[in-house]
Amino acid sequence: MYDQFKVIAERIGAEVHRFPSKKEAIEALRGLCDKEKVEDKAGSLAVWAACPVLDQGVQEEFAKIPGVKLTATREDAAAALIGISQVDWALADTGSLVQYASAVDKRIVSMLPEIHVAFLPTEKILPDMPSWIEKNDPAALDGYMAVISGPSRTADIERVLTIGVHGPRRLVIYCVDNLTGGAA
Repeated sequence: MYDQFKVIAERIGAEVHRFPSKKEAIEALRGLCDKEKVEDKAGSLAVWAACPVLDQGVQEEFAKIPGVKLTATREDAAAALIGISQVDWALADTGSLVQYASAVDKRIVSMLPEIHVAFLPTEKILPDMPSWIEKNDPAALDGYMAVISGPSRTADIERVLTIGVHGPRRLVIYCVDNLTGGAA
């Protein structure tokens, strides 16, 4: 499923990377923060939504980086360059991510910063929405579910495609083979 997901997600503008473990994915995230010059000033922050990836070890490592906020407030997310979250599923046929986002911090880090980094357990890639429905009961969801398909885009202004007007201009997906297995 990963190969199909990657092709479609990249076709709609996402950047997709695969890692054998959380450790390699976290190293890549640190590299992205360095490359994008994350620092403690508006427009250069990185904010995390609470998620399993953000365990004690990751918190300790990223707490040392100026400009990284380990909790996400509306103000910090609005001033952030990078928002980081973990998504729950992916759909290979559309290249979309599915995120249970009842918690406000998950929504704001995926919508307000210019770059959204989404951690995805590779084994959570499904063929399509009917497959997702077989595994989940949409009526039982306690609030908000987001389906994220590539970076924000609109063509409503004179039918000219514009990226990043109503959300992130970049979507970076870190597919991690052993993310739910607990290996660091």
